[in-house]
Amino acid sequence: MAFAESHGMAMDIVDTAAAAGSFSTLLAAAEAAGLVETLKGEGPFTVFAPTDEAFAALPEGTVEGLLADPEALAAILTYHVIAGKVMSTDLTEGMTAATVNGADVTITLEGGAKINGANIVQADIEASNGVIHVIDAVIMPPM
Repeated sequence: MAFAESHGMAMDIVDTAAAAGSFSTLLAAAEAAGLVETLKGEGPFTVFAPTDEAFAALPEGTVEGLLADPEALAAILTYHVIAGKVMSTDLTEGMTAATVNGADVTITLEGGAKINGANIVQADIEASNGVIHVIDAVIMPPM
């Protein structure tokens, strides 16, 4: 998926994720955590977006528990966001990046690009205010 466009204008990260159809849990979580307006903001942002299947793979009750705890939910979701636009070609083996959460993530490339062990299954989905990289797991910040 290259540029997602609507009425001739590129869509922001939230609208691009909504149009993809496989991020309803992520979008519901962003709304519950009060992050939608931020992710629709100027950016640029790099979002490592877990699919609905990634959220479904969490232990039973985890998503429901997080939806009931907006502060914990925001901490996890902001751990999936880096300020700035980082394309897959910018990634290097062992690189670390500070997330909006404040904690670092680590990128590995051996055997395919990964962030903290989660596979990047689709990279470089551009939006008007950044880029989305689809990942197959929810990454948890250090507690």
